[in-house]
Amino acid sequence: MSKLLAVTLLGLSAYAIPVHAQSATYEVEPDHSFVTFEVVHNGTSTTRGRFDTITGTVAFDPVAKKGQAAIQIDPASINTGSKGFDEHLRNQDFFNVAAFPEVTFQSSAFAFEGDKVSSVSGTLTLLGVQKPVVLTANHFNCYTNKRIQKDVCGGDFEATIKRSEWGMNFGLPGIPDTVRMVVQIEAIKQ
Repeated sequence: MSKLLAVTLLGLSAYAIPVHAQSATYEVEPDHSFVTFEVVHNGTSTTRGRFDTITGTVAFDPVAKKGQAAIQIDPASINTGSKGFDEHLRNQDFFNVAAFPEVTFQSSAFAFEGDKVSSVSGTLTLLGVQKPVVLTANHFNCYTNKRIQKDVCGGDFEATIKRSEWGMNFGLPGIPDTVRMVVQIEAIKQ
């Protein structure tokens, strides 16, 4: 019913401690990283779901104000809270996970406002189709996680896409074309 994917970097914590970050590679931390989506269901309520399995790496240089993200999402990990609905979303009407077992986001540019990442531009590959997507940062922070003694960066990013641009046309127009994606991601410095 929707589609989403995506991406990009780093986190926010209530116990955030400023980190004087240098150029480094970060690995996506799967317990704090999810891609969620929202779409209106036949003009009634908003249907929400998420992808539970997200992996990838982020190269981040806050001094040079550059970064690269390579994110992989397992569309079979979709979770709406309804087993039957999840199965329908996995079939050829929507994510067609048998033919397309991975969704990817590859960044092309990071934008900054001051020292914080404000957006990440890149290419979303879904159902074998590649299209540009800009993920806007709602939150972004880096901190030292005292429990694991490592630096962590992350945030909440979002974009609104038209699923039909990736060939996901089932149910149009009753199930709207517009899908809101939210990428919650934290990544640990390696």
